[in-house]
Amino acid sequence: HSLGDWGELLVMQAGMACSQKLVGSLGDALRMFRPYGRGAASSSAASSRPVKRVGVVGCGQMGTGIAIVAARHAEVEVFAFDKFPASLERSSKFVGDWAAKEVKKGRMNETDSSNLEKRIIFGSLDDSTALASVPSLDFVIEAVSEELEVKRNVFDIFQEAGLPEESVLATNTSSISITKLAAHVKRPERVIGMHFMNPVPVMPLVEVIRGLRTDDETLARTLSMCTAMKKQHATSEDRPGFVSNRVLMPYINEAIFCLQDAVATAEDIDRTLRLGTNVPMGPLALADFIGLDTCLNIMRVLHRDLGDSKYRPAPLLVNYVEAGLLGKKTKHGFYTY
Repeated sequence: HSLGDWGELLVMQAGMACSQKLVGSLGDALRMFRPYGRGAASSSAASSRPVKRVGVVGCGQMGTGIAIVAARHAEVEVFAFDKFPASLERSSKFVGDWAAKEVKKGRMNETDSSNLEKRIIFGSLDDSTALASVPSLDFVIEAVSEELEVKRNVFDIFQEAGLPEESVLATNTSSISITKLAAHVKRPERVIGMHFMNPVPVMPLVEVIRGLRTDDETLARTLSMCTAMKKQHATSEDRPGFVSNRVLMPYINEAIFCLQDAVATAEDIDRTLRLGTNVPMGPLALADFIGLDTCLNIMRVLHRDLGDSKYRPAPLLVNYVEAGLLGKKTKHGFYTY
């Protein structure tokens, strides 16, 4: 099969990258253990600690996008960190190119563009001079690779560098338990999930996830930060897949089962869903854009942690990943690129 350039709308949707019987009773029980209760997040709590300096860890596509919207819309000073010099260089260039395009499109003027670039300061995680800014950060958003130990290591680095105990420590994870990540932090009540959608400057949503010990002030400050970044927010409990991937990934997985069972061709499966449900991209093309390995990893998390056979990954998905056919990033998945 072949797939042409679907355009910006298609890439936008690609960013959307306890059994049911237990959720109600277990959720009610767990809420009893929250240290500060489950009342509505108050605006006074959020405004009591204004956010002036934000740290973003991980300068890949997601981290760079987060840095851009924080500097552009929240107008805060952003310290962007990464371990790899090449990532820092690519991220800095992307910011400059993105700002230039916004000026060309008439969405920003030259002054806005210059101010945006000045607000983002890049630094290495291995540079003690760069880490000297950590004690001044009010809010940190971690956006490194989706590996538990890598994220924990970032949390350790920032705690050792003097991150204030009252600062929010947010993670951009799309599948790892917030409660599990927070268990190794001195102030677990300050840890929260902020699942941005890709591409960050375009997609309007942030999925906000409370861990078991996340307190109301942290939630309030996080929702306030989303608003400052001109993002809409939806809040969920800390359950496998949260909301977005718990709904999206089984949808993609079922489409793969349809292809495996020869119900229809890849093109007809995608055409049916694209035109029949008015979405810009069909599920198989979407899987290619997300990465078939990422889809498989999330399905395995859902299957393992929820224990329901309905989350069993399609054997064809497993076959494609084992063959190294991961989608757009390898030029071959359900389509060729």
